[in-house]
Amino acid sequence: MKNNKLLFSRIIAGTMTWGSWGKKYTAREMEAMMHHCLELGLTTFDHADIYGGYTNEADFGAAFAASSISREHIQLISKCGIQYVCENRDNTIKHYNYSKDYIIWSAEQSLSSLRTDYLDLFLLHRPSPLMHPQEIAAAIEQLIKDGKIRAFGLSNFTPSQVKLIESVIPVAANQVEFSLTADKVMYDGTLDDCLANRRYAMAWSPLGGYFSEQGEQAGRIKEVLESLTDKYNATETQLLLAWVLKHPAEVHPVVGTTRADRLTEATHAVSIELELEDWFRMLEAAQGHKVP
Repeated sequence: MKNNKLLFSRIIAGTMTWGSWGKKYTAREMEAMMHHCLELGLTTFDHADIYGGYTNEADFGAAFAASSISREHIQLISKCGIQYVCENRDNTIKHYNYSKDYIIWSAEQSLSSLRTDYLDLFLLHRPSPLMHPQEIAAAIEQLIKDGKIRAFGLSNFTPSQVKLIESVIPVAANQVEFSLTADKVMYDGTLDDCLANRRYAMAWSPLGGYFSEQGEQAGRIKEVLESLTDKYNATETQLLLAWVLKHPAEVHPVVGTTRADRLTEATHAVSIELELEDWFRMLEAAQGHKVP
């Protein structure tokens, strides 16, 4: 489907909570998790400079350097732009910076932290009202020319914002929130844009709020999932991921669990092919009404 030479694992390992924002893995534990991912066929690791208050990438990089894993066997994604207020930066207010110098500097910082010479995909983390397409393009073109990034993409951008950036430079991917309980991107043109323009679609929080929220919606979804677990010999997690995977945009879920068993569970979703009516049965449960 894709019109570029990028190749990512069907499910992507999200690292946001591997470090100080979550599990607080030791270097040895992080290395073990990397190997577990590779054993499962999860070769793509999703990062952002701000994760762990700008510490996650360095922790991952140290573990990667000790892991004996070949760089050619994995893909690294990172993001830049969010200026987070924490002890590792001088920011006094959360904001965005997409100046040419900052984008280049941020990419180079990620490369140094991750102990790698290149990023397979480099994303702008969130759109800024002050972003200038030509300045962004100048930075990305320089990074590509220098071999520091292999492809460029966006995260959390609307179709009009993607179009704005792509007016000056190709956009290979858009990583957005998408799940059974957060389906806006199916209706606002975001996934249509990915499908029409052969862009990689990636979904953060692909399980949505099902396991963390209570209420009528969760109850409706649970009732439907319980009716499908035996039919597909699958868990609720696997069915939720299978629902995302069925979308024709070939969405790549970014799974952020820090538990090895949960990661193993998630990978089995790839082999589940939901029947058409079951996919809509889940959608109806989430929305609380029949489709129009």
